[in-house]
Amino acid sequence: MLLAALERFVTKQHSEAKRSKMATPSPKFFGEKKVKTLWEEICDEFSAQRALFEERDFDDNASIATDITQFSARRHTPVVYGQMVHHTPIDANVAEEFDAAVSHPAAVGLTMLSKPEPPPTPPPSPPPDPKTCAPREYLEAYVFPVLTPALIAMLNQAKIEKCFERKRTKFNGCDFLTEYLYKNNPHKSAEREGTSLLQIPFVETWLQKHPRKPLPLSLQWNEEQAAVIIQSFYRGHMVRCREDVAELRAWQRDWREENKNIREKVETFWEERESQVSDAWGH
Repeated sequence: MLLAALERFVTKQHSEAKRSKMATPSPKFFGEKKVKTLWEEICDEFSAQRALFEERDFDDNASIATDITQFSARRHTPVVYGQMVHHTPIDANVAEEFDAAVSHPAAVGLTMLSKPEPPPTPPPSPPPDPKTCAPREYLEAYVFPVLTPALIAMLNQAKIEKCFERKRTKFNGCDFLTEYLYKNNPHKSAEREGTSLLQIPFVETWLQKHPRKPLPLSLQWNEEQAAVIIQSFYRGHMVRCREDVAELRAWQRDWREENKNIREKVETFWEERESQVSDAWGH
């Protein structure tokens, strides 16, 4: 009886806690709701469309239904080649209803399906009029299709330049975008191919009026050039630390000090000799 009463008490407490939890409303926070910018809305919309696209597009290597098995003519019948095959065990005898005029005997008891073709891509909608459309439509139709590939290329180049690993690099994102957009202009891409940043006309004009300071050597050199210079300096330092080389350098230093003004000494010597000769002829 004691155990039964204890069980009823525990059950009652559990049911009351569950009812109180269901009756208690979830807390809410009241404040200023942040308004999303146009760029944030476009990114959210793009992420939602991409998620739907990734759900429809399955990879054959990752999908169980389309797992590819190596075909072997010794083990498999040619009927199943290129088909999605599944053996479904059933109680009925499927061989009794088999019709050789419709199917192949090797396909008895097998369910074969062909991989469905992807749905056709709908035709793109015509772009809006750039002079009368809204700012959002103008950005989506004319700006983002050109700017997005440039930003992706800039990020890839920044990764190559190791901008995400170092604090200071010679890579300039604005310069890269300027050169990329100038060379990839769909109306003039052929004639501008191979043009560098400093060869762009408006860049030349701007740099003439606003010249830039030269980059330090630490940003101009790549890793190979910096390694060669550091190694050469270190090898020279090790050579200069040798006793025979240090003695030779000390002798050279003393010799330079002794002959520091050798040209002036030679000129003074000849001037004195000329004055002595002139004095002798004068007497």
